Amino acid sequence: MNAPHPLPLKGQAVQAQAAPAAVNRARLLRSALPGLSLVVLLATIFIMQPRAMSYMGMNLMLNLAVPIALATIAQMLIITVNDLDLSLGSFISFVACVAATLLNQHPLLGCLALVACVVVYALLGALVHLRQLPAIVVTLGMSFIWGGAAVLLLPAPGGSAPQWLQALVKIRTPLVPFAIIVCAVLAVAVHAFLMRSTLGVVLRGAGGNPLAIAKAGWSLLRIKVTLYALAGSFGVLSGLFLVGLTTSADASMALRYTLLSIAGVILGGGEFVGGRVSPIGAVMGALTLVLAGSLLSFIRISPDWQIGAQGAILILVLALRTAVNRLEARPV
Repeated sequence: MNAPHPLPLKGQAVQAQAAPAAVNRARLLRSALPGLSLVVLLATIFIMQPRAMSYMGMNLMLNLAVPIALATIAQMLIITVNDLDLSLGSFISFVACVAATLLNQHPLLGCLALVACVVVYALLGALVHLRQLPAIVVTLGMSFIWGGAAVLLLPAPGGSAPQWLQALVKIRTPLVPFAIIVCAVLAVAVHAFLMRSTLGVVLRGAGGNPLAIAKAGWSLLRIKVTLYALAGSFGVLSGLFLVGLTTSADASMALRYTLLSIAGVILGGGEFVGGRVSPIGAVMGALTLVLAGSLLSFIRISPDWQIGAQGAILILVLALRTAVNRLEARPV
């Protein structure tokens, strides 16, 4: 009997070694997309407007980066358990109204109101889990409640942010603008908690494989309540930063944060299913959206068209990520 030819076996071995390498390259490229998008956008801005490279230029461009980044992290925590929060913008607007009225005039009452907001978010998580209700419907209903409460609290634009809050959000740091430092610390801290800690692994596992988490003895109810409470906490911080920067409030001042936060999570590599999120990518996605608005202002696109242009940027990045995902899933 003739011995089998060794060359095909060698070819198969080389092919088997090349397949994991190709998959790893695809995963690396997918992880790098948020950073690449941000770098390309920054480079474009600096080429078009060299003065934007200065401390003051970066400070002006990223003036509202912190509240949007905080809102994006809040949305990311909800998406971690495969839910979606359509009330986030209305909630942040309500928090801003509380900060500009109650927190300024009656600090203790204002603090209690903000704590109550976080408790309401935790109860929403419990309601969604216990009654098996679609989060998108529950939060849509809550958006009207938060919006109505904001109008009752502040019928017309006005109020005033507490002086200590205005001073806090306008800290002038050396070398690097305060907004960049806060965003960097936020991204690293949430990444360390959600991606590196044992509790973070469990929280993400509730979105990726809830059955396995339940069999391991963890309460899915507590996990969902925890994530919703954390999301409410970051939403409160977003509203406080926003009113500190603007110094006054309006019942509809943060409505667009709902869509911006969803877009930021998706730009940062997050998925709607499976608990696949990236805190660092989410913050980068938020910064990309903020800088996209600045770029569109530089090229003198009307503010009425800027939201559509930001949507086009989101579609372009998603198309690139889809191509990378297909490359990663290509059979060998």
